[in-house]
Amino acid sequence: MKKRWLPMLLSAVLATSIVAGCGNGQSAGNSSGSSPSGKADKEEQVEIRIMGYNPESTRATYLKMLEEKLPNIKVVFEFVSLDNFNNVLNSQLQAGQGPDIIEVGGETRLLASAGHLMELTDESFTSKYVQSGLTPFSVNGKVYAAPLQSWHEGIYYNKAIFRENDIKIPRTFDEFIQIHKDLSAKGIKPQTMGAQSWEPMMKQSIGLVNNEFYSNPENQDFDERFNRGEVKLAEAWLPYVEQWSRVITEGILTKDMLGLSNDQALDEFATGKAAMFESGPWDEVTIMKKNPDLELGMFPFPGLTEGPGWLVGGPGSALAINAKTAHKAEALQILELTATPEAQQALVKDNAGSSFLKGVDIDLGEVYADCEEAFKAGNVYAPWTAVWISGNPIVEGYGKSLQEVLAGMKTVKQALEDADNINDTMRKTLE
Repeated sequence: MKKRWLPMLLSAVLATSIVAGCGNGQSAGNSSGSSPSGKADKEEQVEIRIMGYNPESTRATYLKMLEEKLPNIKVVFEFVSLDNFNNVLNSQLQAGQGPDIIEVGGETRLLASAGHLMELTDESFTSKYVQSGLTPFSVNGKVYAAPLQSWHEGIYYNKAIFRENDIKIPRTFDEFIQIHKDLSAKGIKPQTMGAQSWEPMMKQSIGLVNNEFYSNPENQDFDERFNRGEVKLAEAWLPYVEQWSRVITEGILTKDMLGLSNDQALDEFATGKAAMFESGPWDEVTIMKKNPDLELGMFPFPGLTEGPGWLVGGPGSALAINAKTAHKAEALQILELTATPEAQQALVKDNAGSSFLKGVDIDLGEVYADCEEAFKAGNVYAPWTAVWISGNPIVEGYGKSLQEVLAGMKTVKQALEDADNINDTMRKTLE
């Protein structure tokens, strides 16, 4: 499709969620002429609006740092819930407006192709990040957003329940299944899930795909070939997603979970009514606020054979600058400050993750100790954010089809075929 049609395409597909964690970035020198540590009267402040889909609570320390270090800038953080973020953003961008700085994820390539994002390739901050953090936010070698911290998702578990019932961390998928059966036999709900959202089943199934498919070096070029329409998920992923679907056929995930929101499932886990809950660090603060005494841990998704397991994740969200911002210099100044060790530590203070800034080492803490082996092995991956061009529409369609699998209305193969069809449609539309 020609570029002039991209706004229409965005209207159709940017209603999808970003499906990620967090991100960060920076830019070239002090373009505004104001020193980050200098003083400025409130009358001289420039207002910069940042629109994000991660709540302000997950950015609190970072936003406070911006306020202290950049007195010439008044940062207005606008939170828009994930379910409606792209609808709101797209409406504003189509009107030639929108925030100065945008939190972006898997839709970065679409926004960049439509001319909505400022190119950041030659800004000095770019070289401060490792390439793996920049790739998901690049198009044809040009960088359009700077990564915030990585995200990862696994299985949170109640250590006390595991210990009291002599349950060990599963090293295989069979052991994972057996834990559910053993806890159920004792009258303990093993896993809760807010399946009202399409995300958790999608991610959990890809957790097994990571273990069995992406761990094989022979499949390292699969995602690029998938972008070109040369391979199909319904063929390559089918054996592994069918294995994962045992959590449905063996009654671990149940139809009633389709009525549970993420908040309801989180509350059920935090209050000790369930032993496990799939999520990521963005929910840690809320879980611990609900139950400060909870002994919280996380383990990776296990594979069919024993190993360190895999987490779903990678570069999360990132900061992009609206190409039509009236305050380019100040927006770049924020990104410049963000690409400092101090800012990176501030980001992970409220939303745990690793940093893509060179030389920055992040200690994730005891909660994620059981994931350490997977982290060290580099077993963290989410294909839709790492490589897929039309990642968000594809995984949303796939996730919603998995909801229908749980409801007994579709097969796993049909769910994967739905994802393939979306990929084909998007690819042809963008040609």
